[in-house]
Amino acid sequence: MGAGTPWKPTTRSNHPRPRPRPAPYPGAAGHAHKLYRHGHSPVHGLPPHCKIAAAFCFVVVVVSTPRESMWAFALYAALLGAVTALARIPAGFLLKRLLIEVPFVAFALLMPFVVPGEQTHVLGLSVSVPGLWGAWNVLAKGTLGVAASVLLASTTELRSLLLGLQRLKLPPLLVQIASFMIRYGDVITDEMRRMSIARRSRGFEARGVRQWGVLAKSAGALFIRSYERGERVHLAMVSRGYAGSMPVIDEVTASRTQWAYAAALPVLALAVCLLGWTL
Repeated sequence: MGAGTPWKPTTRSNHPRPRPRPAPYPGAAGHAHKLYRHGHSPVHGLPPHCKIAAAFCFVVVVVSTPRESMWAFALYAALLGAVTALARIPAGFLLKRLLIEVPFVAFALLMPFVVPGEQTHVLGLSVSVPGLWGAWNVLAKGTLGVAASVLLASTTELRSLLLGLQRLKLPPLLVQIASFMIRYGDVITDEMRRMSIARRSRGFEARGVRQWGVLAKSAGALFIRSYERGERVHLAMVSRGYAGSMPVIDEVTASRTQWAYAAALPVLALAVCLLGWTL
């Protein structure tokens, strides 16, 4: 720079720099439960109340089947497999969700050893014959019922399930309780996740009994936050005109054809059940 040249500050561009967009809130994209699998299959397209009624009737038929008719339960499993294929639900997705019945499986495995009655030997172990039949009854009917429920949840959004229950004339108070329970369950779970991240960021690790005090304080703080948030939500609902009933926004209807498609599963299952009682 020469001696006579005046100094000029370095100018910046007039265009502002693009600011990084904040990450969206986990629940901002809409409420969707983890069991639901998005799809465009014929099963997904059925009205929710039709699918709820079909699943309920199927479970009632399965429970009414005599436990000695083992072939009937195999046919029920084949019917559910056909619905799974029609809904384009991967088998791995369904089997992974069936792990929820593990406690019932553990209970069923104990029945041959605790139920009194005639004894027999299986794999060198002395077990009860009535206990074996009871274990088979719990495993077969429980697994089929859970599989039907998982299929229903996999092909129906949570909001649609609540609308379907409302359409089936379930008491409105029960529908509201179920709606609030599910939504607040997700809120509390998300709050627990944030508190766990905060503890780990401060170097906390629950390795033994000494850390139980911190976990107990976290549980107390979680309860207080959940209670306060529930009060705020209730006041917000009351200020917007809530008087004990939720407004019906979407009126879901079903045609006779859709009811016929939904009734195919329980009707076929009923035929199998009747054969099981007569043969």
